[in-house]
Amino acid sequence: MGRRTDSAMSSTPSTPTTPSTSSTRKGVRGSTLSFWIFTGPFLVGLVVFVYIPIGWSAWLSFFEARYTVTPDKFIGFDNYKLMLTNGDFTGSLVTFTVFAAIIVPVTWALSLGLALMVHRLRFMKAFFRSVFFLPTACSFVAASLIWKMSVFSGVRFGMMNTVLGWFGVENIAWLADPNPPWYWLVIVTVRLWLQAGFYMILFLAALQNIPPVLYEAAAIDGARPGWQTFRHITLPQLRATSTAVILLLLVAAYQAFDEFFNLLAKTTWGRPPLVELYYTALGDDQDYGAGSAGAVILTLLICMVTLLQGRFLGFGKGEDAR
Repeated sequence: MGRRTDSAMSSTPSTPTTPSTSSTRKGVRGSTLSFWIFTGPFLVGLVVFVYIPIGWSAWLSFFEARYTVTPDKFIGFDNYKLMLTNGDFTGSLVTFTVFAAIIVPVTWALSLGLALMVHRLRFMKAFFRSVFFLPTACSFVAASLIWKMSVFSGVRFGMMNTVLGWFGVENIAWLADPNPPWYWLVIVTVRLWLQAGFYMILFLAALQNIPPVLYEAAAIDGARPGWQTFRHITLPQLRATSTAVILLLLVAAYQAFDEFFNLLAKTTWGRPPLVELYYTALGDDQDYGAGSAGAVILTLLICMVTLLQGRFLGFGKGEDAR
């Protein structure tokens, strides 16, 4: 009987032991500590260098702040009225609108075209992907100076004037003429060279996520490869990525500064809003109140246009909502 009892006890399955409450708490505390260790410095930098300056700028916009960032004279919305009636500032808004209207669709088309070309390559794909992405690592300031002093220099030894001279075309003062289109060509090409590779990577990642079954089904149904499959399969599958790219390009166009400042120097024409605000706040008058009001206006304008464009393009909606 004793042997049978022992064998029966040994054959019964053992119940799994549940972890103790103390070990579970230690695991949660360890995860929380790791989270704050890795994200804490980023959050501190975000608060110190982003949120506090934004709040301080909004506070300054309601005060008369000339040559000081700690004013004591409250003037309400006078700085906003001053900036909205300032022809240079409103003109800079028109300048950035023209710049955005040119650079956004051109960059979208170029980056998508590069992505399609690299995606269809059967050899050296990594090489061409790296070559097109490499300009992204270049500084905007360095690229602007190269464009200004070497590529589009107004003298006959500049690269573009040298090439045009081979065809009998006279030298062009690319950046000295306030009339379009020559200085726009310089600004748009340098921005295209710098950012097209980054958005190409985004489109390339989206292209790799398109199921090949869709193209196989389209081929069975008689769809022709090329424009027909691109229009009815590829482009709809890239809708979410295209929307994100357009929004990023639009915000980047609003924030254009380096190439305008370095290419057009101190000219009064061709200034985007950030350059105009730079001269307002850090120029001879150092009107930090008016500059802050202009910055708030520009921020609200960016938010409004971004939200409208996101709503129009259906950004953030599910497939069923579209």
